Amino acid sequence: MKTVRNVKNNMIEVTTELIEAFDGDTKKITARMIAEKADVALGLINYHFGNKENLITICVQRVIGKAIIGASTQKPYDTEIERMTAWAVYVFDFLFEYPAIARLSILGEFQSYDTEKNPAYLQRGFLFALTKNIADKDKPMASFVLTAAMQAAFLRSDMVNELLGYDLTEKESRDAYVRELVKIVFGS
Repeated sequence: MKTVRNVKNNMIEVTTELIEAFDGDTKKITARMIAEKADVALGLINYHFGNKENLITICVQRVIGKAIIGASTQKPYDTEIERMTAWAVYVFDFLFEYPAIARLSILGEFQSYDTEKNPAYLQRGFLFALTKNIADKDKPMASFVLTAAMQAAFLRSDMVNELLGYDLTEKESRDAYVRELVKIVFGS
């Protein structure tokens, strides 16, 4: 027997798959499409989520939230720079692994910043990683700059390649970009 929780989670998983399948173009995703793929009645989307847009927002939040949690559960590091670099590499790789979701999250933040959304959580997560060597008053700015530089690089990876020579489609080049970014923002 399907529980309410299982039905809701199934709709979230199906919608997440559709977001990726349609490369983040949520206009191409219909509520009927979600309902058919999730094998639920169409009305359950509105019943549980209010509308398709709310369901999509929840999907984006959940996927990006996993990246933030994953970064924070990394192993202990000898230095703050090592920890920050590892966290940033993990998050940056995640953006490229789920590009449609990441794009929706980032662009959604640009349209309507909310301290309770994933990009703000990411900035606070980076703050959490900064335990020493940086004055408390400088931590929010450093975290903001790191997050913004990663978001901009993700959204315009073509320009990063042209201007800076980092091919962000390649893991080694992404890692090199993040290492250099952390070094510039936080010092060597």
